[in-house]
Amino acid sequence: MVGTQINGRRLSFGVVNGGHDLGPSSTPPSNAGSDYGSFIEFTREDVETLLNEKSKRKDRFNYKERCENMIDYIKRLKVCIRWFQDLELSYSLEQEKLKSSLELSQQKCMEIELLLKIKEEELNSIITEMRRSCTNLQEKLVKEETDKSAAMESLIKEREARLDFERSQTTLSEDLGRAQRELQTANQKIASLNDMYKRLQEYITSLQQYNGKLHSELSSVEGELKRVEKEKATVVENLTMLKGQLTLSMASQEEATKQKEAFSSEVASLRVELQQVREDRDRQISQVQTLSTEIVKFKDSTEKSGSELNNLTMKTNELEAKCTLQDNQVKELQEKLTIAENKLEVCDISAIETRTEFEGQQKLVNELQRRLADAEYKLIEGEKLRKELHNTILELKGNIRVFCRVRPLLPDEGCSTEGKIISYPTSMEASGRGIELAQNGQKHSFTFDRVFAPDASQQEVFTEISQLVQSALDGYKVCIFAYGQTGSGKTYTMMGRPGHPGEKGLIPRSLEQIFQTRQSQQPQGWKYEMQVSMLEIYNETIRDLLSTNKSSSDATRVENGTPGKQYTIKHDANGNTHVSDLTVVDVQSVKEVAFLLNQAANSRSVGKTQMNEQSSRSHFVFTLRIYGVNESTDQQVQGILNLIDLAGSERLSRSGSTGDRLKETQAINKSLSSLSDVIFALAKKEDHIPFRNSKLTYLLQPCLGGDSKTLMFVNISPDQASAGESLCSLRFASRVNACEIGTPRRQTNGRPTESRLSYF
Repeated sequence: MVGTQINGRRLSFGVVNGGHDLGPSSTPPSNAGSDYGSFIEFTREDVETLLNEKSKRKDRFNYKERCENMIDYIKRLKVCIRWFQDLELSYSLEQEKLKSSLELSQQKCMEIELLLKIKEEELNSIITEMRRSCTNLQEKLVKEETDKSAAMESLIKEREARLDFERSQTTLSEDLGRAQRELQTANQKIASLNDMYKRLQEYITSLQQYNGKLHSELSSVEGELKRVEKEKATVVENLTMLKGQLTLSMASQEEATKQKEAFSSEVASLRVELQQVREDRDRQISQVQTLSTEIVKFKDSTEKSGSELNNLTMKTNELEAKCTLQDNQVKELQEKLTIAENKLEVCDISAIETRTEFEGQQKLVNELQRRLADAEYKLIEGEKLRKELHNTILELKGNIRVFCRVRPLLPDEGCSTEGKIISYPTSMEASGRGIELAQNGQKHSFTFDRVFAPDASQQEVFTEISQLVQSALDGYKVCIFAYGQTGSGKTYTMMGRPGHPGEKGLIPRSLEQIFQTRQSQQPQGWKYEMQVSMLEIYNETIRDLLSTNKSSSDATRVENGTPGKQYTIKHDANGNTHVSDLTVVDVQSVKEVAFLLNQAANSRSVGKTQMNEQSSRSHFVFTLRIYGVNESTDQQVQGILNLIDLAGSERLSRSGSTGDRLKETQAINKSLSSLSDVIFALAKKEDHIPFRNSKLTYLLQPCLGGDSKTLMFVNISPDQASAGESLCSLRFASRVNACEIGTPRRQTNGRPTESRLSYF
């Protein structure tokens, strides 16, 4: 419901429209609605109701009432448009605010990410340093392990030497036992050897105690390594390996102890056998001398063993010093590890806080993006409604719509040093509709229904006129023509570039849309018949481009000689135009029309000038007549689509035309001048409009002064040398846009009795 809040009450749409509901018996509304224009709020349903509103009158010939109703309706449309403009401005302001806040949020996010990267680098450096320390510790442990393995090897050698000594001592004891009673000297020597053996056992016992001390120290180191192992997984693995190796060494030492006990038991058994050996005393006396020499050798070996034991003692002291140093290093590394873990915890806390802040900012950014998307959607919807309202006003006024298209600069035109002569305003009101041309230091501004920049594609241009083409199927007369100087891109706009499907012009795209819509409306009961005709106006002479009589068409091109077929233009009382003897072809598909277009293009008059390699030397008119009938509702429509490519205006000083080209240029300029006279007369609303001054204006009479929907493309060249011609074209287009030709009328009558439909 459309209304406004005034003094606690909400006015209905009828009150806004002047205090009267538009019903069958309502009186003409007053202008009271303008008093509430600044407070009105509209919805889509209200706008559609306003657009679809139909004024019902008792007396259809009461023109005063019709004018008042129309004026009031236009005022209400203006109020609605003004409200949409204000709404569009507010949306644009809100969009700018959202964009600025989005940029600030993105900047904050970037700063937060930078801080996170810096902290991450610091943590990585700390972790790298810790890894280096652990690697150094591992290397030192490996070195200590190798030293310990070397010491163990030396101890094993000493044990082997001791075992050898024990074996030899056992042998000597046996020998001395046998000779105890017979040789006192041998007994004394054996006793001394026993004393020496005892001393060696005591020394071995001390070594075992010292080894146990080393084992206890290793156990303490093992415990410390276990604690380090709990804090750092990598250190644990290395210490576990060391523990395993130490366990192996302890196991080997225990095995050596067991072997010693076994040897002691063997000594006891040997002592038992000593009695038996004594019986062999006599036999051993001869060996006393040998034993004496062996004792001397044994003494020598004992001295060597003592020196080796001294060396082992020194190595053991060195290992103890290294273990102490290693313990200190392990403690230092533990302290560093604790400090690093504390720093890591602090960094983790700060990272969590930063991530929380970042997530909050991300949510804010997402919300802003969502609001921005909503605002853009509302802006697009408002723009669509503005276009619909604008088109409705133009149809009610009967104005000729004008689109401006600027072609790109050619390669030989891009070297100009004077800069660009064409610019486009960026304000909200003129965006996409305004164009500015600079000449001699002065800027000229123009506003049209749509302005296409050089980068606009053929599809973008056709999208803007697609609804107008659709009107031909709905039963309206539609006329689209291209105007501009030679080389400004008129033929490219209308026909496109042959052999490039992506650059098809308005005529091929319009035909594709019409045939596709025809196919889609068949299930609804609609059936269409379509006819095509094509002609050109060359030197004020009409030529049939689809005529199969080549001799006749060729004769029309000869000015001196037997004249060919003459074509006359006739207008009937209903505003329809007929061209006598013009070829009309029934078509059923786009391919058939494309074939006819190719045939017409080969027959059209083109020539080379200094301004264009292939300049169109005639006005080309393509007409598609549409007759539709709905078998279920018996509704009939008759529409006409006229697509016209006018010849380009040119100056003789620039084109360099001579001979036949000079005559063609003069004829083209004369017909375009007549078109300008007609536009001036329509703009001034003169009683007499000079349509008969040329064949072109007489043929366009229904489009310029009838009830058809008309659109003109003004094509502009951005070249500096063409600034004068471009300014003239823009001024002419501005006058065309101001002309009012009448309200379009839909033709729903039956098909005429003639075989051809009306032309215009």
